[in-house]
Amino acid sequence: MFGGRTYELFAGSWGTTEQMRAHPIGVALNQTPKYVASATLTAPRWAGATVLSGDLAAAIRELKARPGGELQVHGSGTLIRWLLDNDLVDEMTLLVVPVVLGQGTRLFPGTGPDIALDLAGSQADTKGVTIQVYRPAGRPQYATG
Repeated sequence: MFGGRTYELFAGSWGTTEQMRAHPIGVALNQTPKYVASATLTAPRWAGATVLSGDLAAAIRELKARPGGELQVHGSGTLIRWLLDNDLVDEMTLLVVPVVLGQGTRLFPGTGPDIALDLAGSQADTKGVTIQVYRPAGRPQYATG
């Protein structure tokens, strides 16, 4: 599942050139159905892409209820924040690369509801990249002073 901007980036690379389409990631992306949450996109140019329209939350709940698959969001920070706000996230896999950029867009907003996360798994590679898998666990409980 993609937000509009991320869809345009992915479709413009993984979905177009033969070199990118032959790459293992390109093969996987091109063989997988793609769903786009966008208010402006009406005719997707990437084969296998469907624009979700109308009640987005209902459309996503319907997709989640289908047997035999999972929905993944790669990038699309605005969409991820919207999914979290609408209680539509079952699990998050976060990759942390050991580089401090000092700039960029926040993944999680500075305001809004707090969400407790349960750690479901973690690992690190030889370069120090860590992969954490979290499941939303409702509102956090804070100690009172």
